[in-house]
Amino acid sequence: MSDEEHHFESKADAGASKTYPQQAGTIRKNGYIVIKNRPCKVVEVSTSKTGKHGHAKCHFVGIDIFTGKKLEDIVPSSHNCDVPHVNRTDYQLIDISEDGFVSLLTDNGNTKDDLKLPTDDSLLTQVCRNLLFYLLGSRPAKIKDGFAEGKDLVVSVMSAMGEEQINALKDVGPKN
Repeated sequence: MSDEEHHFESKADAGASKTYPQQAGTIRKNGYIVIKNRPCKVVEVSTSKTGKHGHAKCHFVGIDIFTGKKLEDIVPSSHNCDVPHVNRTDYQLIDISEDGFVSLLTDNGNTKDDLKLPTDDSLLTQVCRNLLFYLLGSRPAKIKDGFAEGKDLVVSVMSAMGEEQINALKDVGPKN
């Protein structure tokens, strides 16, 4: 036996997969699916009948949960599709920097400082569906306005496949 210490450099995560397989025929509207390596929310599913020589096919129409782009795919209903692990987490908004990065308070009392306010107009349109309109309006500056007025704001962050983004905002009342 050797007295040397072995050091291993690992750049991988804990082995948790970013997706899991699910049979195409069991995926329903409002579920999630990976189309063209992008996590999507399914907005439409149609299934064709079995043909003379083949399988029944599922036609999926999905909206990318981060960019809002519409994507489509056709998969045999008996084959497996990748389904992303999608998580939504709420954080209390602590601060907004001049460059648009937000400082968020996690459940364990730490801060999370690596997210930026959304700036893309098409993304803002998607995000605004879930936001309180009187707080946000149509531009990110309104989040800053609500924060400046002393409102206690909770930000919802959606994460999937190694990406995360602010997708909703809740007003939980005035700061105490």
